[in-house]
Amino acid sequence: MRSSGSTGSASSREPRSTGVCSSVRSRPLLDSSGMAGFLLGAAGMFAVTYSTQAILPQLGRTFHVSPSQAGLTISIVILALAIGAWIWGPLSDRWGRKRSIVLASLLLVAPTIGAAAAPTFGALLAFRALQGLCMPGLLTAGVPYITEVFAPRIGGRAMGRYVTALVAGGLIGRIAPALVATRLDWRWGIGMLALLPLAAALVMRRTLVDLPPRPIEGGRWSGVGRQLRNRQLLQATAAGSAFYFTFVGTFSYVVFRLERPPFSFGPAAGSAVFALWLLGFSGPALGTLADRIGWRRLAFAAFAATAAGLAISLPAYLPTLVLGLALVTLANWSGVTAAQLGVAEASPVDRGTASALYFSIYYLTGAVGGYVPGLAWERYHWIGVAAAGWIAVAVAATVLTLGGRRTIA
Repeated sequence: MRSSGSTGSASSREPRSTGVCSSVRSRPLLDSSGMAGFLLGAAGMFAVTYSTQAILPQLGRTFHVSPSQAGLTISIVILALAIGAWIWGPLSDRWGRKRSIVLASLLLVAPTIGAAAAPTFGALLAFRALQGLCMPGLLTAGVPYITEVFAPRIGGRAMGRYVTALVAGGLIGRIAPALVATRLDWRWGIGMLALLPLAAALVMRRTLVDLPPRPIEGGRWSGVGRQLRNRQLLQATAAGSAFYFTFVGTFSYVVFRLERPPFSFGPAAGSAVFALWLLGFSGPALGTLADRIGWRRLAFAAFAATAAGLAISLPAYLPTLVLGLALVTLANWSGVTAAQLGVAEASPVDRGTASALYFSIYYLTGAVGGYVPGLAWERYHWIGVAAAGWIAVAVAATVLTLGGRRTIA
């Protein structure tokens, strides 16, 4: 680990360094215990984020709330993520990536246990909000951490592994609580997820590369101003946000569709649809593809796949529903990988602030995606959910086409 630390430190001493080092020197870091701990932390964070998604019908029955109200357990954690990004992003620039990542993972444990024990729906929402405020330490510091530790030649591969860890966490967070709910209770399913961030914090404290802090040039708010003029950053943010809005809406309300005829699935059977997240394990390959063809081309391909997947999912026929959701899933992870690479490429300085801007907008859009498609579902059923996704990707594709390519030098 000593040699890894020196590599990371060297890449972070120059304010405008892009972290260039040889592929040979960076390759061992991909398989290091530090990378493993970081990926465990990312997986734990994402598992907690979506721990209520597969059990929304059960939450509705427990607390006597409507589907769109139950969906607030997703929206509020995502909204808090957007707010917390502005705390953790600049903090990681000033305080250091490792400290931010480890502390955020440790702080996530308590509200996760609290959410499992919540006596009322309001208390559940409050604990979910606290979870959301803790999580950006892993996100807004995570993308800059990857950029600063790994060479550009394997940046896509490293980002792909990071996205794969998010996939694994999301899969655990969706399937495990639903399976436990059929045997015990949904509260046990949520509470046991606290073990993931706890284990991650202990591992990362010992193994992460300790990069020196990278202070914001010119002060905190001047860094924000620079990033708001960063055209490529805003384009990448629009792309990532559209994928996330569509993905959250689609998988939040498909469980209600699967509960109804002609499917009539129970919680365990309905949660099986989240096994499609296994497609996200193509993350490393997608990252390598982005390195070869560029993040923009990968994003446009993902836009097309999302639109096609939503259309295929419309018939009340299980095989076409599964196929459509599979396309939406693959497109989401392709698009998110592309967008995060676009963010890293656009921001050689003030990376924590750039990540804060990206993730705040990304998660605000996701919060809307956890609620607005629910209103569309209540009025228009599944075609309303699909239409919301079509509008989102159409707007983002337009922004990516017309926006130009200016970045921060």
